[in-house]
Amino acid sequence: MIDAVQEAAEQPLDQSMLLGLVGYNCRRAYINILPLFEKRMAKYELRPVDFSVLSLLKANPNINQKRLSDAVNVSPPNLAILLDRLQERGLLLRQRSPLDRRSQTLALTPAGLSMCAKAEKTASELEVDATSALTDAERAQLVKLLQKIYLQ
Repeated sequence: MIDAVQEAAEQPLDQSMLLGLVGYNCRRAYINILPLFEKRMAKYELRPVDFSVLSLLKANPNINQKRLSDAVNVSPPNLAILLDRLQERGLLLRQRSPLDRRSQTLALTPAGLSMCAKAEKTASELEVDATSALTDAERAQLVKLLQKIYLQ
């Protein structure tokens, strides 16, 4: 029994089943990328979802909360809390929609636009570092294949 335990302790783990799963590999890649993101975005005090919201609002000013909620896959109540924080920081402006007074449109303030531009540059740089083991063509193919999974 002791010999079997010793042998098991010295053998590399058999991960063959897991290494064949897309979800497992996506999660492992995310676990490697997240600390890079957190370290570099700390100066902006942005979490991944905050960054995604700012980037979407920069590219799509005056969208409503429902469209934004769908795009970032965050429930409307949780998105409202996130938007409150961004608004308190002076990064976001909410206005009544001229098309439907019951809804609000969202846009970045000048400070939000400025921070988002800097954060997007930082994100692009960290993507280069995080995917340094890939060629440009491999990186582009990886992005396309991942999109093929979640856009189906």
